[in-house]
Amino acid sequence: MDSSSVLFLFGAQPKWITVLWAVVCVAVISRVLQFRHKLQAANNLPGYRPVFYPLGPPGAFFSSTRWYNGIDLHWARRFQMYRSGENVSVVPWFGGPPAIYTSNLDVTRQVASGGHKSDFIKPQEASRILLGWGMNLVAADGEVWRRHRRIMGPAFNNDLYKLVWNKTQKIYYEMLAADQWANKHEVSVPAIQRITFKLALSVIAMCGFGISFDWKEPSRSENGTMSIQEAFRIISDTGTFAVFAPKWVKRLPLKYIRDSTMAHEQLSQFMKDEVVRRRAQIANGEIDFEADNLETRTIFNLLVKASEEEGGKYSLDDEELIGNVFIMLFAGHETTAQTLATTLGFLAIHDDIQDEVYEQIKSVLSDHTDPTFDDYPKLDKVLAVFYEATRMIPPGHLMIREATKDTVIQVPRPMGDEGTISMPIPKGFRIIVDMVGVQYNPRYFDEPEKFKPSRWHGISNESEAFTAFSVGPRACLGRKVATTEAVCFLTLLLREWSVKPILREGESKQAWKDRVLDGVMMITLGVKDVPVTFVRRH
Repeated sequence: MDSSSVLFLFGAQPKWITVLWAVVCVAVISRVLQFRHKLQAANNLPGYRPVFYPLGPPGAFFSSTRWYNGIDLHWARRFQMYRSGENVSVVPWFGGPPAIYTSNLDVTRQVASGGHKSDFIKPQEASRILLGWGMNLVAADGEVWRRHRRIMGPAFNNDLYKLVWNKTQKIYYEMLAADQWANKHEVSVPAIQRITFKLALSVIAMCGFGISFDWKEPSRSENGTMSIQEAFRIISDTGTFAVFAPKWVKRLPLKYIRDSTMAHEQLSQFMKDEVVRRRAQIANGEIDFEADNLETRTIFNLLVKASEEEGGKYSLDDEELIGNVFIMLFAGHETTAQTLATTLGFLAIHDDIQDEVYEQIKSVLSDHTDPTFDDYPKLDKVLAVFYEATRMIPPGHLMIREATKDTVIQVPRPMGDEGTISMPIPKGFRIIVDMVGVQYNPRYFDEPEKFKPSRWHGISNESEAFTAFSVGPRACLGRKVATTEAVCFLTLLLREWSVKPILREGESKQAWKDRVLDGVMMITLGVKDVPVTFVRRH
């Protein structure tokens, strides 16, 4: 190296190089200090130090890999994440806030109770994707949540559950007829979600709105306009695309975009017209809720009725009514459909459990042809397999809460130790309830990595022991709608058909499980396509 090179490196640089080095040094020092501040806010808990915040852009755009912690961090690392404790910190180097992920139910109840004395709220951006159709129970917080809960609660009653049961049974037989199962000994389905999504959408459309679906794909009318049934199907597939996509994206000449936009416009106008029409019908006494007719007790009708009866400050406006019905439609149908697919996937590789469930179905239905809603509590082993599938891959996988002020939470000591430890939480800091972590926590479940429906035998539908639908006042209001639909469908299906995995050449059941029964991150946590064959029982 000659003398000029030495001078350039150690003191004789141009002025702009010196300035650049100074800027870089200041930036690095500033970043390090910010990072230390984030660590202190997270109580210096051990955990993950990703480049970006996993739940915000750009971190949320990518899945986790061996070297990267992305949006599905809590699923991809579910067997390692909480080895150091039930609360771990996630502190990003760039962009995004620090957070503590928790797999502890006591901490969950402190931060996600929704009570009026709670020091935690749901951050606005965490609810944005749920507000595409209007404010609703799931997105609301505080007093707004209590007002929505007051209206929504009465709609979920035994009349609704009976309606769900009856419609599920009707749709099951329509499926058999439309797909000609009666003439077949075996039926192979490359992705069982093709059936479970159509079933769940049909049930919620009928019981939520009173709109009937044909099992066959709905088509456009003769004049080319989109049917309401088709609009429902497209919106259920594309989610909130038409709501949040930029205007320039909506103008792109792509069929997917055109159909999504048209479906959104069609369904929005339909719902606005329906609110006006049903308000008038209820006001004029044209809908008789006292008559022995379950068809009038749709969620939409009951919400409009409850809102009209409340009146004043407690009533819901048209947008809020529509927002609540749609959140039940999309959140409810997707989660039920995915968990039914997961359930059938696990049953396909557990012949012993499938046989045990089948024996109970035969016993309960020994004196009559079809199950009725009165049989629901007797079919606890059918419910148990649905519960266990929900635990293994919980659709509602995260709850994000933010401290409204400097506060303190009480964190239970490790298993085997009594008492709690006080943990200070600064204003604005986030606690993320990891429902995957809760469901795989050995504090609550023996051998949590194993599919063991027997852990739910004899557990009532209302039991707080089952936490995959959330806990406390904000637990899922549609829980029994989902379990009623699932128990009815699984009972009818498993009574006549056994389910087998479609294996690749040379593939074992364990290899099939590892390949297929893996979580897929969407708004909810779903499962990959589940390929199965149904074999008629003799």
